[in-house]
Amino acid sequence: MTQTNTQAPHRVVIIGGGFGGLYAAKAFGNDPSVDVTLIDKRNFHLFQPLLYQVATGSLSPGEISSPLRMVLRHQKNTHVLLDEARDIDPKTKTVTLLEGSIQYDSLIVATGASHFYFGNDHWQEDAPGLKTIEDALDIRRRIFEAFEAAEKTSDPEQRKAWLTFAIVGAGPTGVEMAGAIAELAHKTLVKDFKNIDTTEAQILLIEGMDRVLPPYAPDLSAKAQASLEGLGVAIQPNSFVTNIEGDDLTIRSNDTDTRVKAKTKIWSAGVRASKMGRVLADRAGAELDRAGRAIVSPKLSLLDYPDIYVVGDLAHFAHQGTRPLPGVAPVAMQEGQYVATAIRKQLAGKEVADFTYVDFGSLAVIGQNKAVADLGFIRFSGFLAWFVWIVAHIYYLIEFDNKLLVMVQWAWSYMTRGRGARLITGEASLTPVKVKVPDGEAVPVLEEETVA
Repeated sequence: MTQTNTQAPHRVVIIGGGFGGLYAAKAFGNDPSVDVTLIDKRNFHLFQPLLYQVATGSLSPGEISSPLRMVLRHQKNTHVLLDEARDIDPKTKTVTLLEGSIQYDSLIVATGASHFYFGNDHWQEDAPGLKTIEDALDIRRRIFEAFEAAEKTSDPEQRKAWLTFAIVGAGPTGVEMAGAIAELAHKTLVKDFKNIDTTEAQILLIEGMDRVLPPYAPDLSAKAQASLEGLGVAIQPNSFVTNIEGDDLTIRSNDTDTRVKAKTKIWSAGVRASKMGRVLADRAGAELDRAGRAIVSPKLSLLDYPDIYVVGDLAHFAHQGTRPLPGVAPVAMQEGQYVATAIRKQLAGKEVADFTYVDFGSLAVIGQNKAVADLGFIRFSGFLAWFVWIVAHIYYLIEFDNKLLVMVQWAWSYMTRGRGARLITGEASLTPVKVKVPDGEAVPVLEEETVA
């Protein structure tokens, strides 16, 4: 008589549908020995490395986003919940959600990171960061609204403030944003406005270290800086923002404070782990670093709870090299895949080796035909680095539809230098602007409430 295996599948709960969480879910495949539940407060996966292209009008949100249910629809053992994890009880193995709760046998926490203003969270209203679709659309509105307002005003000082863009932080995101805005001002928008010269726009890139792209080799940083300066970006190294209030930005350099009026300010100077890090500390005794990331074992689990794994930007993995692994997409992808493989091996009674990150290199784009690449065995810049950056980003996009759309959009933009997603959405600021009337008098008016 044949016995039927009635053992219940191993319950895996994944919190977060970013790179770490989604790649973990995909790595389980249709394995019948596991029952996977992916929980996210958004119904889509966002390809964050291209958010700056949404913010500068090169791509639309849908081209870098993929519905989670669509991505995982062929995995019969995988369920997607649109909800938010609020608490964890490691003793009862329960995750408390905004609506209800769910139990697990293994838990993967991949809730990412958010902006960090070094204790000045009130700066966020005037200097938004770039982590979500909403952030990108807000920044896009601010950028294109600035050119529109400058077109209308007759006040030289006000026009200068509207045409001043300050990016705080010269890491990859800051460098990419600065280069994209410079290309807008010096190439894309040159013929679109009649009353202003968009090439007069001042793009400030402020960095606390002595060079842009501090994690990169000095020679690549120097090449990136040269490319940015060639696009008209003013780089301020060894400088710190000490205050942001309305249009005013206070920059300290060499113990001297300088106030700059900039209507558009973008924050890319730092990140901190999500609030789930504090939950792991309070509930599971996880040790946190200064950024709020949970310090994990060589197998990416918590030291006291080997059934709780932490991956992506929330994980502090310091078991390889002299510094913790960086919070970048390739790290999160490999960590997610590793944890899924580790759980499956454990269920099969196989030995699990420690996690080892395979670094395929770093890429940062400055503008069209301009990028820097460090592949470990070789470093290069210029057109070849830019082409490698394009291939890599298209490769990592989740869906074939998105790959095709982005390739077509980039090809069209390359030929025409146009940016088809230059839409101003949401509520425009009702800022008084002086405009010229036919008789030559300047009168104050209000900008329109909405611009479509």
